[in-house]
Amino acid sequence: MAQLAIDQYLRLIPAVRFAPQKYLWSSYDTEADVLYINFKKPSHATDSELTDDDVIIRYEGDVIIGLTILHASKR
Repeated sequence: MAQLAIDQYLRLIPAVRFAPQKYLWSSYDTEADVLYINFKKPSHATDSELTDDDVIIRYEGDVIIGLTILHASKR
């Protein structure tokens, strides 16, 4: 059982390697079913946009600093 969990986390390596700041911090809100991914900490978004597939892209200036993924458990 522990090996299964490790394998799932290992699949995150490409996402971390290609993250804008080479940093990835995440938090999942079970009640809201929202996954927050931050590429910068601390981060202070100055703008955001909602994509057609319910992902909010957060910007600080022209730099993407995070994603908010709505309905995360359904993906």
